[in-house]
Amino acid sequence: MPASEKGKSISRCRRINRMLSNESLHSPAFSRSNSQASIDSTSMEDFLREIESIKENSIGSVGGQEEQIPAEVKPVDEGELEAEWLQDVGLSTLISGDEEEDGKALLSTLTRTQAAAVKKRYNTYTQTMRKKNKQSVRDVRDIFGVSESPPGDTCDNHPAQLDGTQEEKELPGVIKTSGSLPDDASLNSTTLSDGSQDEEGSFAVPRSGPVSILETIPALPVHSNGSPDPGQSVQSAMSDDDYVKKNIPPETEELSFEVSYSEMVTEAPKRSKFKKSNFKKEDYALTKFIVQKTRFGLTEAGDLSAEDMKKIRHLSLIELTAFFDAFGIQLKRNKTEKVKGRDNGIFGVPLTVLLDSDRKKDPGVKVPLVLQKFFEKVEESGLESEGIFRLSGCTAKVKQYREELDAKFNADKFKWDRMCHREAAVMLKAFFRELPTSLFPVEYIPAFITLMERGPHIKVQFQALHLMVMALPDANRDTAQALMTFFNKVIANESKNRMSIWNISTIMAPNLFFSRSKHSDYEELQLANTAAHIIRLMLKYQKILWKVPSFLITQVRRMNEATMLLKKQLPSVKKLLRRKTIEREVISPKTSKVLQKSPSSRRMSDVPEGVIRVHAPLLSKVSMAIQLTSHTKAKDILAKFQYENSHGSSECIKIQNQRLYEIGGNIGQHCLDPDAYVLDVYHVNPQAEWVIKPQPSF
Repeated sequence: MPASEKGKSISRCRRINRMLSNESLHSPAFSRSNSQASIDSTSMEDFLREIESIKENSIGSVGGQEEQIPAEVKPVDEGELEAEWLQDVGLSTLISGDEEEDGKALLSTLTRTQAAAVKKRYNTYTQTMRKKNKQSVRDVRDIFGVSESPPGDTCDNHPAQLDGTQEEKELPGVIKTSGSLPDDASLNSTTLSDGSQDEEGSFAVPRSGPVSILETIPALPVHSNGSPDPGQSVQSAMSDDDYVKKNIPPETEELSFEVSYSEMVTEAPKRSKFKKSNFKKEDYALTKFIVQKTRFGLTEAGDLSAEDMKKIRHLSLIELTAFFDAFGIQLKRNKTEKVKGRDNGIFGVPLTVLLDSDRKKDPGVKVPLVLQKFFEKVEESGLESEGIFRLSGCTAKVKQYREELDAKFNADKFKWDRMCHREAAVMLKAFFRELPTSLFPVEYIPAFITLMERGPHIKVQFQALHLMVMALPDANRDTAQALMTFFNKVIANESKNRMSIWNISTIMAPNLFFSRSKHSDYEELQLANTAAHIIRLMLKYQKILWKVPSFLITQVRRMNEATMLLKKQLPSVKKLLRRKTIEREVISPKTSKVLQKSPSSRRMSDVPEGVIRVHAPLLSKVSMAIQLTSHTKAKDILAKFQYENSHGSSECIKIQNQRLYEIGGNIGQHCLDPDAYVLDVYHVNPQAEWVIKPQPSF
């Protein structure tokens, strides 16, 4: 590095350190009194050292492309921002005007706060279109059946707090709950109106006027997936460390995945404010959470089908937006930074492109193979190496290995035995740093900064992060989960490698959250502080962060049911949506064939109530009828198959990797928790098929 550049770097380091130590001059956004622990000077040295290492190891290009010059922040076109948001949540048809069952089904499942969030964004989009003298393809009343908000009604207000407002009274198809939501409430209290009054709530009065898309969806049976029946005790609990005993220590806190987070936030002022907490640098200062297992068990992100996870992503982003709306915070203030990646090689190539190439070798792979090799090299001999991720490695070797990996990895010609753990650690950081877009959405950081400045309880921060993780693309989410698992192995050897959760999070922050826009020193400090804190939360709560909230699974089930009803083209839907070709579609052989194949259209008269037929195509005993009781768990059915297959055999057939799946009906595919009570799942999805098969791994 030239002397002049080095001098500038040292000066910059001193300026930032002064900002950290002199709170009277610059009150940092993250002081010790706030709920987020501040990065102290020692940890900031790791961050600044990593920044300088990034500059020194830059080879003039990023993944073979021209180095990106930081861009000036341009004024944001709100219409374009909201149009991008509507596309990201699966509602692009509101812009295009096209008819699509999935979009209508999605709208039909929204909770009160989620619907308000969508309406706010669509209102902003239509108002911006009018300012440009353009007509939006749909009026907001055609979607929600409500009057448009006043021009000054922006998403910076509190749109989710709807108690007693005109907006809530006019929003059709939503039940208004009376009083506060109980801690164990299910989504039954915020569902579509079916024309009958709920015992615990009252209906909003439907408005007269244009018929909304929401009103064209027939009333659906509501399923309380993830919600225990009244009077039933919770069976077990999952904690951030492991399964816990029934006696909950006072320093732990319970999490509920059964109720919409945004609904909980809007009801919180009626119960009690989220208390603020002071945190220190020590890892143990972070709250220990437990997640109560209901009779449906817990669901991992990988336990659902790709199509259902796509719906989870859309719903999670809507829910995340509604969650921040409840705090009066706009989630996204800038458009997503998009850079076209390379089509081949390793560095600077999008994760999806790498995975497409890897799946030619291993169809089930979820994490890029080259990244898995980096993990293996560090784990072989580097877990106890002091400062493993602080070291920059030999620049010449790093450059050589980069070039060879780009040219030889996909052809399986790269010689891994030459690379040591130090170079592997450097390459791992470079891999993430040079992705076309950061692994985690940096455009959400300003919203997280604002949230943490207000000092909410760590539980609120976890809920926001949980939704962000669920909203990630599959490739990003699976890669992030593997990365956090790997880093926890590194942290487990902290006594020897001197890499604590603080060191790892601070060093990795600029590699996992990066922006190509220009920032002041203070803004960069905020970015580093928030990104590092988010990574710490991911590392601490890794075992529960990838569990899918059951309230989202409930919404997916309802979406699938609504989609099936729409595809059947009910007469009321035909009339209200004015589909000119509907008669031809109804008698179409293709449509009839699809409906005949649908699990929900099959008659199950040959199977008695409470009896399921379980198929196990890979076992010698391929099928068995099971009489379900209120005590039958998924693991009991697996044990029965294991016994039947091993009976009379000299060898015990092991099916540890086999899991019970519900397939079809109102879910695409769902790998059941071994502790799930199958009768409860059966009641939620009586048309499902039941299959025992291996559970895929990364």
